[in-house]
Amino acid sequence: MGVFDTVRDALAASTESPNRGGTGDGSAGAYWCHDCDERIRDVDVDGDDAPDCPECGTAMEFERSVGSTGCAC
Repeated sequence: MGVFDTVRDALAASTESPNRGGTGDGSAGAYWCHDCDERIRDVDVDGDDAPDCPECGTAMEFERSVGSTGCAC
């Protein structure tokens, strides 16, 4: 049963990380301009309003990060 115990332990260990995918700096996502492919992290924006895209000038759209699970589903 050693092989089954090893596989079980390996699978359990892969799901126990408390900080997968996170940056730890308080970021909840980023602002995107999908037309220009520009991205600005929310922690780099002053104020609560969506910034304008530096390329085309239209308002950028906020999208949440994938979270701590690494899954964007």
